Amino acid sequence: METLDLRTGRIQSRAEDTSANRTPSREEIRFRAYEIYLERGGLPGNELDDWLQAERELERAAPAKTNGFSMKRESQ
Repeated sequence: METLDLRTGRIQSRAEDTSANRTPSREEIRFRAYEIYLERGGLPGNELDDWLQAERELERAAPAKTNGFSMKRESQ
């Protein structure tokens, strides 16, 4: 029988840990999706939604890039 380690307390998002120079790795997405799953109370049935939300969060945390150049606007 499998058991889940449900930790109580605030789960810190890893979205801000993603490097600005690359896309999130599958491991980073997997870990964030698991955090989202735990935040939902560990109820099964939303695995795809958790994964897609994790991808969006992690990609949003990194600045948009086009042709290797950051699209982040400099303040004037």
